[in-house]
Amino acid sequence: MATKRNISTNGSTDKPVIDEAVARNWEIPDFTIKEIRDAIPSHCFRRDTFRSFTYVIHDFAIIAVLGYLATFIDQLHSPTLRLLLWSLYWTAQGIVGTGVWVIGHECGHQAFSPSKTINNSVGFVLHTLLLVPYHSWRFSHSRHHKATGHMSKDQVFLPKTRAKLGLPSRDNDPQPDGPHDAIDETPVIVLYRMFLMFVFGWPLYLFTNVTGQNYPGWASHFNPSCDIYEESQHWDVVSSSVGVVGMIGLLGYCGQIFGSLNMIKFYVIPYLCVNFWLVLITYLQHTDPKLPHYRENVWNFQRGAALTVDRSYGTIIDYFHHHISDTHVAHHFFSTMPHYHAEEATVHIKKALGKHYHCDNTPIPIALWKVWKNCRFVEDEGDVIFYKR
Repeated sequence: MATKRNISTNGSTDKPVIDEAVARNWEIPDFTIKEIRDAIPSHCFRRDTFRSFTYVIHDFAIIAVLGYLATFIDQLHSPTLRLLLWSLYWTAQGIVGTGVWVIGHECGHQAFSPSKTINNSVGFVLHTLLLVPYHSWRFSHSRHHKATGHMSKDQVFLPKTRAKLGLPSRDNDPQPDGPHDAIDETPVIVLYRMFLMFVFGWPLYLFTNVTGQNYPGWASHFNPSCDIYEESQHWDVVSSSVGVVGMIGLLGYCGQIFGSLNMIKFYVIPYLCVNFWLVLITYLQHTDPKLPHYRENVWNFQRGAALTVDRSYGTIIDYFHHHISDTHVAHHFFSTMPHYHAEEATVHIKKALGKHYHCDNTPIPIALWKVWKNCRFVEDEGDVIFYKR
């Protein structure tokens, strides 16, 4: 028999099934968006176009300097030193490039400027440079923000259910909470699967919506007719795809002029590093064995937003990533807030949320390993469901 609790249920007449929440002593929050917003100083919501552009200039200046310095690497005689310096270049350029991606993402949320035209123009350019279909992604990402933590409506890193993994029912499972496959637990297999996710995860998400909701047909950020998009969004999706194709053409042309190997070293590998950061950041922001997902009977926007984890990657990386990771809770509550106000807002949000604010300071490699091994599936039943292995 389901455990009962006095919580709001979005108007449903069904009693929420919250056995797992009770077993784990998980308190379902019941605050309002207004309560959180009122706790934040009003100036944190102001968008300053000039200030936002200074971050674009900042990032591109560093990218240009790094690129210029890299032109001297192959003049060195030592192969070991060349490899070391190229590795440092790829790492640094990937980190700074991720900051450019974050600003483009901010444009998609209309947080860069009060002007929608400026937001979409700047965002289109920045994301196209990184082979991201700007409008296509901002539409699907908006769906993610509107349904964070919702089992049937969220758009990214959606938990697999017991049935989808082909596991026996909980009543017939000798290890109901796992682990279920000893091979999957071995470090070699884990590292191999991490490699696949971090290298191919982002392009596969764009092309096939992998880790997202199941839609009929070809669900893709390059298919304007798929169910991810509304009919009114058709030509924006088309223009985004044209932009990416044009960028690929430009890269091919540059390869003809400067050489394919140079394009791989100066652009392709840093691009793959940016993809790595995008997948890692998103995965760890919304996946944690301590946090549940909700189904319709329990979910509402503010409860979903609170299912986000703030994680720091260290002072330097947080700085160049424009604090997308260590202030992500604030971003999910108020996505039009500029990143340069998010640190201040987080201080107030933390106080307002109390026990419902989630921050994990575990070193990132350890946190990734823990999350990967402990977050494999959720149950097919229940309105508050936690990851199991």
